[in-house]
Amino acid sequence: MSSQNAIGVFDSGLGGLSAVKEFMNLLPNEKIVYFGDTGRVPYGTRSRDTIRKYAFQDANFLLTHDVKMIVAACGTVSSVAGSALEQKLSVPYTGVVNPTAYTAVRKTKNGKIGVIGTAATVGSHSYKLRLQKLDPSVEVFEQACPLFVSLVENGIIHRDDQITRLVVRRYMAELKEQEVDTVILGCTHFPLLREAISDYMGEDVALVDSGFETASYAAKVLGEKNLLSDDDTPKTPEFFVSDTPDGFESVAGLFLGRDMVHSVTQIDIEQY
Repeated sequence: MSSQNAIGVFDSGLGGLSAVKEFMNLLPNEKIVYFGDTGRVPYGTRSRDTIRKYAFQDANFLLTHDVKMIVAACGTVSSVAGSALEQKLSVPYTGVVNPTAYTAVRKTKNGKIGVIGTAATVGSHSYKLRLQKLDPSVEVFEQACPLFVSLVENGIIHRDDQITRLVVRRYMAELKEQEVDTVILGCTHFPLLREAISDYMGEDVALVDSGFETASYAAKVLGEKNLLSDDDTPKTPEFFVSDTPDGFESVAGLFLGRDMVHSVTQIDIEQY
């Protein structure tokens, strides 16, 4: 395995691009190969067996690109299939749960942590179990926020948009009532709603971005294994999707916060 190989990142759709943005900021020397399973999104409403099947197909596709690490930038996959991926993959792997939980435990002052994610992520209790293993004294309050994904993918994310504010209040009211001082954004779509969530929860509530924490952790792992690239020539990321690439530009711009030179290719994920 070479340090010049790419980092492979996948998600059920395009939400994982928020993690790619963090990778590009933290690790500008690294090439990123991203797969978004846009043809089968969302994973959050699927059965555990289906999520595991999809996760291994996604990872197997990335392995065909000789990646040096695989990142499941997806709270649902990390929660439901993360352990199996870690055990069976031939390259280093990380999901979003462990690095994010670690940061949340360090940030909380009153020991009350909220977790928001898809129905599958919340139903797996993966964050709760990990948080309480790290610190048995913390109280964890979970809230599924399925409509957040739809808001983001339709660009309804502005802090002053009435629909955004209404849905945020609908989902976050109970966590606010419980007086949590830390909230895990347990889906890579959710950082795009950070401003609206922060406005409602208040500036004293820390929001932990799973994409940023995962990129930071991946950088640490690659450094420990001497797999960080030392080639500082500009890298062109490659993007792959399982449904038509139409509209990718506008959605990618939303998540990445920049226009860039890149390629996007549709593939048949069922082959992997």
